[in-house]
Amino acid sequence: MARPLRAAEGVSAEISRNLALELVRVTEAGALASARWMGRGDKNTADGAAVDAMRRALGMIPMDGVVVIGEGEKDEAPMLYIGEKIGTGEPPQVDVAVDPIDGTTLLSKGLPNAISVVAMAAGRGSLYDAKHVHYMHKIATGADAAGSLNIDDPVAVNLQRVARAKRMRVSNLTVVILDRPRHEGLIKEVRDTGARIKLISDGDVAGAVMTAIDGSGLDLLMGIGGSPEAVLAAAALKCLGGEIQCKLYARNPQEREKAEAEGAKFDRVLGIDDLVRSDDVFFAATGVTDGEVLQGVKYHMNWAETESLVTRSRSGTLRRIFARHHWGYKQREWLGQPEEG
Repeated sequence: MARPLRAAEGVSAEISRNLALELVRVTEAGALASARWMGRGDKNTADGAAVDAMRRALGMIPMDGVVVIGEGEKDEAPMLYIGEKIGTGEPPQVDVAVDPIDGTTLLSKGLPNAISVVAMAAGRGSLYDAKHVHYMHKIATGADAAGSLNIDDPVAVNLQRVARAKRMRVSNLTVVILDRPRHEGLIKEVRDTGARIKLISDGDVAGAVMTAIDGSGLDLLMGIGGSPEAVLAAAALKCLGGEIQCKLYARNPQEREKAEAEGAKFDRVLGIDDLVRSDDVFFAATGVTDGEVLQGVKYHMNWAETESLVTRSRSGTLRRIFARHHWGYKQREWLGQPEEG
């Protein structure tokens, strides 16, 4: 495991605090731009609006940033592509992970829990490179049960450990699982323990984060989901004191063979310090549609309202930010010129 990158290696405490708050402006920009497309059935246009707005906002931040988790390779993503340099170019050096809309399908259908997400970690190589294997087995929980997980153990054993750590009965636990055919066996195992299940159609970054937020009523995330989303979730959980463990998952033998040729190890357990190697980490999210943790964007005649959270690993502080944005000003600042009329 790489040695953790310390804040003293190029990131001052004062700059770190400012960058954490600047990140909220980035996710607010993505949410404000994309929420206009809620329920309109066009997830690609909604995602494009968020990408454009977030890139503008990221470009204003005083940092020497590189996109590690983004919209894909340069030839398929004109903006926020993997390897793109962002920020003003001045120190500190940071790795950036961004998901303009975690839950594009949710947004396009007007469903809950679509969020705009960004994470930042001090130092180059501080975030796991997830571009060669697109999916991972995941298990994640919040601070109350951190240290209780072992992804190689049976489902029932993990649930018993989490229940013991949280001083709950297994039957009172709620497990978040993506609603996919590949999870039929997992769902049966969880049901056999007596635990409750919350199936989600999309958005497993939000699902993982909710396990670490007091009052969400969600205790554990399990199942197979996207590798980029695992890195973003790990950044959030590292800030919030939670835990995540992952193992690479190949969708077919060809994908596994190619990944192994590039050095991927499918039997290796990736812990939170493997996914996020820095101890100076920031995470921000803004609600796009209403959800368990964050309210979505609300538009009014001359302004819009957002709810966001931002957290930092070095302090463990979680801030909720309710903001009112003068809509015309935000269009000029982040989204280009306002529409005529």
